[in-house]
This record gives sequence, C-alpha cells and structure tokens, in this order.
Amino acid sequence: MKNLRIVFLLASLLSASFMISSCDSKSNSADKQGKEYTSAYICPMHCEGSGSDEAGKCPVCGMDYVKNEDHESDGHDHDSHEGHNH
Repeated sequence: MKNLRIVFLLASLLSASFMISSCDSKSNSADKQGKEYTSAYICPMHCEGSGSDEAGKCPVCGMDYVKNEDHESDGHDHDSHEGHNH
C-alpha cells in the first residue's frame, strides 16, 4: 500500500511539472515578438524596448547591439510563399 502511494505521488508530480513547462514555453514564444527580438540589430540580453535597424548600443544596459541573424531584411518570409519564385 505504501509503494502504491509513492507511485501515485511521483506520477502527480511528473504530471504537474509537464503542465508547468508547457505553459512556460507558450509565454516564451509570445514574448519573442517584440522589437528586442525582431529588429535588424538586437541587444544580446534582449532588454525590453531595445532593438534597432542600425548598429549601436542598447539604451537599457549599454551593451553593443549584435546583428540579428533571424531578421528578414526585405520584410517577408520566403518559406511561406506558394505559386511564385524569388
């Protein structure tokens, strides 16, 4: 009986940890929509309100901006287009 109680407790804790981690990942992806993630130049610390189209320094922490490798310079995603070539 004691072993069954331990197994149930461990299963409950495991389920709770999966639920918490799935909620956390949703909020992280939503947070990555700001200009601190989408600008051509971004702060390595992703400070809120930072990001620029030109190289410079973060107004929040003072670190040098780095080129955002994920930035689309022409403003659209080539992978989602169908029916025409670039």
